[in-house]
Amino acid sequence: MKKRFRAFGLFLTLALLLVLAVACGGEEIDVSEDEVDSGDAEGEDEEDAEEIESDNPDAQTLRVSLGLNDQHPLYESAVHFGELLTEKTDDFNVEVYHSEQIAGDVVATEMLQNGDLEITIPSTSPLITFLPEYGVFDLPFVIPDHEVADEVLDGPFGDQMLDMLEDQDLVGLAWWENGFRNLTNDVQPVESMDDLEGLTLRTMETDIHLDVWETLGANPTPMSMGEVFTGLQQGTIDGQENPYPTIDLEGFDEVNDYLSGTNHVYTPFVFLFSKPIWDDLDEEQQDAIAESAYEAREFNRERTREVEESSLEDLQERMEFSEITDEEFERFQEAVEPVIEDHSEAIGEDIVNDFMEEVEEASD
Repeated sequence: MKKRFRAFGLFLTLALLLVLAVACGGEEIDVSEDEVDSGDAEGEDEEDAEEIESDNPDAQTLRVSLGLNDQHPLYESAVHFGELLTEKTDDFNVEVYHSEQIAGDVVATEMLQNGDLEITIPSTSPLITFLPEYGVFDLPFVIPDHEVADEVLDGPFGDQMLDMLEDQDLVGLAWWENGFRNLTNDVQPVESMDDLEGLTLRTMETDIHLDVWETLGANPTPMSMGEVFTGLQQGTIDGQENPYPTIDLEGFDEVNDYLSGTNHVYTPFVFLFSKPIWDDLDEEQQDAIAESAYEAREFNRERTREVEESSLEDLQERMEFSEITDEEFERFQEAVEPVIEDHSEAIGEDIVNDFMEEVEEASD
């Protein structure tokens, strides 16, 4: 019966098109499926993307793919990058897409490698898929504060890590701020290692993170970001860990009562450009893009830290907040030393040693 209805519906559609063609004086009406579909998709992109346009009608469009939503300071910073670039040159338009509208971080990075996308700004963690050395930024309880993070990333070690990307058909232009990751849960305050015992915590799908939380006594459960809120709501997991702005924007305070300032991992964002596309640009265009990405870094850091502070203040009004002491931080550091040793070979022992030395010098 359903097939008959479909056939009858198709007959009516064709008949209607024939009538329209006759009404238009026999003029051919092109309603190909490809054109209808591509037109809809293009319309959605134009509606959802923030567009920063130059006055040049022949300007090349640079698309920026972000994994986070348009309320996150990363989005605001990417828009600022576009504004800086269009002030420097009229060779480019910039379109900023949020919330994985183009792709998730890993797929977006692959698109850069293939020359199918211009820019993405992921956290360093997904890049472990391409460069195991980037696992160094997932090592826990190493970077103590923002000042040390800035000095390490803006120095020779940060430059060395950006240079590695070229062999992956990627151009690393700047380190942007993601922030420290902190813990929430719905069981109890976490002020010491003992408080982690038995907690089921969502973690990113990386071996380092899984090993860290298991070593600290928790039960780590890898889970995609899109499933976390439901997992907390249904009690599949007790808690999760993310920077304060993400905790606030994702509404995790609605399903978790306790917030702990653990500052256990600092993972930066990295501004990536497609090397195949980069190589087709002239030197002046490359310089304009590189300078804009670098200048936007300062805006990004300042804005992200403002939002981090305000997010923490807001969360403290809705959650019970606790911090770990300096002594307890050192206890955490000692506990995870075996994890760092276990993963040093996969990351690269020279990379790990250089990182630790840079952190130590910056901390003095």
